[in-house]
Amino acid sequence: MRFRNLEIVAVAVLLVGAAGVASAQLAGQAVPALDKVGIEEHLDAALPLELEFLDEGGRTVKLGDYFDGARPVILTLNYYRCPMLCGLQLNGVVAGMEELDWTPGVEFEMVTVSIDPLETPELAKAKKDNYLRRYQRPAAARGWHFLTGRQVNIERLAETVGFGYTYDVVSGQYAHAAAIFVITPDGRVARYLYGIEYPAKSLKLALMEASQGEIGSPLDQLIMYCYHYDPASRSYAPIAMNIMRVGGGATVLVLGVTLGTWWLRESRRRRRAAMESTQR
Repeated sequence: MRFRNLEIVAVAVLLVGAAGVASAQLAGQAVPALDKVGIEEHLDAALPLELEFLDEGGRTVKLGDYFDGARPVILTLNYYRCPMLCGLQLNGVVAGMEELDWTPGVEFEMVTVSIDPLETPELAKAKKDNYLRRYQRPAAARGWHFLTGRQVNIERLAETVGFGYTYDVVSGQYAHAAAIFVITPDGRVARYLYGIEYPAKSLKLALMEASQGEIGSPLDQLIMYCYHYDPASRSYAPIAMNIMRVGGGATVLVLGVTLGTWWLRESRRRRRAAMESTQR
């Protein structure tokens, strides 16, 4: 499924820069291929976990190091010197996580990979420190990872998840879409969430879906039962039939508890009455 809506193209144009495009046209140079910008969903695609990157500390790591087989992973593809969209997107991720009662490093992992092969671990660390200061949850320091790497590995990861982007040599910027990728604990693409705002409810439902119900309280599981992902709206929507079933089950449960309580009280009252009558 390919998404190239007007919003994505508009953001891409802004990222490339109107001045850069205009100067390219005047100079007879090719305008960046915006038709490459977008998201092509590759649900259930297996990530190449053997790919090597550098973490924010300059250590060589493999993508698979962040998959423990138990917790899902949120993957984002950005670049750290991005003048606009990446900041808006990561700000939206943090805003959603601030309202989420789960934390990266505890219930799930987060991996942000730069699409610019010229960016360095020092730049990644500065970006990580910036977001950790805002997020204010200590566990996130060990659960949100900012990576840089070689172009061949970046491109292979982007191709796997269907992340289309392009570089404009005139402006020195990347045109790209805004989406995050929710990955299963064993490294398969489970869900795409689009835009620059990520409500806590959508994050939690996507993480639960990716973990196949392995994380979350019984109440969370009940909520998951009542929602499904709607590709048309690209968001989670309530399932009317399941809500009715839950409501019907709750009604039966409440009725059963009420009748059971009444029966117990009535039984005790009769026993007391019988005892009093024998004592007269």
